[in-house]
Amino acid sequence: MKKTALLTLGALGLCMTLSAQVKGYVYEDSNRNGKKERSEKGIPEVSVTNGIEVVQTDAKGYYELPENDDQIIAVVKPSGYTLPLNDKNLPQFYRIHKPGGSPDLKYKGVAPTGKLPRHVNFPLYASDEAEAFTALVFGDPQAYNKEEIDYFYRGIVAEVEGIENIPLGISLGDLVGNDLDLFAPYAEAISRIGIPWYNVMGNHDMDFDAGEDRHSDETYESAFGPNNYAFNYGKVHFIILDDILYPDPRDGKGYWGGFRKDQLDFVENDLKYVPKDHLIVLAFHIPLSEPGGDAFRDEDRQRLFDILADFPHTLSLSAHTHLQKQDFFGKEDGWTGTKPHHSYNVGTTSGDWYSGKLNDKGIPVSTMRDGTPKGYAFIHFNGNEYTLDYKVAGAPDTHQMNIFAPKVVAKGRKTSAGIYVNYFMGSENDTVEYRIGQGRWRPMKYVQEPDPSYVQQVYEWDTTGELFPGRRSSNPVISTHLWRGSIPTNLDTGIHKIEVRVKDIHGRTHKGESSYELAEPVGQD
Repeated sequence: MKKTALLTLGALGLCMTLSAQVKGYVYEDSNRNGKKERSEKGIPEVSVTNGIEVVQTDAKGYYELPENDDQIIAVVKPSGYTLPLNDKNLPQFYRIHKPGGSPDLKYKGVAPTGKLPRHVNFPLYASDEAEAFTALVFGDPQAYNKEEIDYFYRGIVAEVEGIENIPLGISLGDLVGNDLDLFAPYAEAISRIGIPWYNVMGNHDMDFDAGEDRHSDETYESAFGPNNYAFNYGKVHFIILDDILYPDPRDGKGYWGGFRKDQLDFVENDLKYVPKDHLIVLAFHIPLSEPGGDAFRDEDRQRLFDILADFPHTLSLSAHTHLQKQDFFGKEDGWTGTKPHHSYNVGTTSGDWYSGKLNDKGIPVSTMRDGTPKGYAFIHFNGNEYTLDYKVAGAPDTHQMNIFAPKVVAKGRKTSAGIYVNYFMGSENDTVEYRIGQGRWRPMKYVQEPDPSYVQQVYEWDTTGELFPGRRSSNPVISTHLWRGSIPTNLDTGIHKIEVRVKDIHGRTHKGESSYELAEPVGQD
């Protein structure tokens, strides 16, 4: 019995000794050579993760994590430091560990990485980070070929190339359209902006021949690193997640919005080291949607909400739908925070998949199906607070709405036509008013209808006697940011000015103008 017990204990001790660990230092790379010198000090209390577990460095910047043969070790960038960048301005905060490489897939994925070195170290550069800063956000570049990469570059990237005073940018998935060989030209285009750029994986960025969800990101990883990671800037903690379950666990076909358990374990472990007064910004591809719907697995959203319950300042970002939408989740949706959780589904840089007429630069206009012009967002952070702006590509910053009204209306006759305002960043919570000439301001009614200005764009393709250059736009859908007002016809004949003002969720006022004509009726009443 004693001999057996000793053998058992010895075997257990051997297993504990052989339990693989990845270890290393997070340090201030003062000479920026990517090598830890003896004189370079480690940085304490920095989170490091293997994609599930999260640990913090000790007083000397040292960490240890469990090792396995398919993981990515990553540092969670702390505030007050910047990360090294590669030649495409992609932050270098991770080390892929796949000794055998990726499975045999259509696209190459990750080449065999071999054994880990004795230490996996992460260099950081000390930096003065203001708590007030702005992030640039792109939804769905989604180019299916090199021609569309060119549209993306000339129509979007060129407009912000060399932008100043913006410390970081994020693309919210669907970086490309199924052809993963386009990752490289996409990254080249993005690099021209000239700022550190973080990426989210979308459902068109996956290895479709992967047999299980954990391998659907192999080629994405080879180009951009982990698809679940986190970083800090000022008092904002960003968490980037892959929220595409592929293949769909219900039937093995297609995909479903949601998270694996290990991903939510990572979020829970990560947030243990984040102060409760920080703003938590989650970025993923598929919007959280509404509970009870079928686009997102309800229990995954609920667990995410439960993990975030102790954080009073939160925001989630998504794209995917090629529509712009503001959602506010409350207690009826499973959110238990003191104020609703704001989910912003960002309009896309590809718009309606590069459709529509060509503009004067030969680039598709590509207005989205809800009437939102293609563009991109700016998020202005100040401590744990934020404001949102949407920038229509190729338009002035002040272009925040489209106003639709008939060109001419019969004087004195009632009309069922209306004045419509599509305030691109709007939701039912906003106040929209209008006035005619110098008349009094009157509230507009929030409606859920297709935007008539977009309807007009689409059906122009169906009524033309000669094809336009470009490709017909998609059919209209209900807009979630549309208001309607009646048309006064009891005024003098002539042109009448329409003024619109919108008070947004941040208390700011936006204005727009249009006009309509009143003319004497033709024919009998």
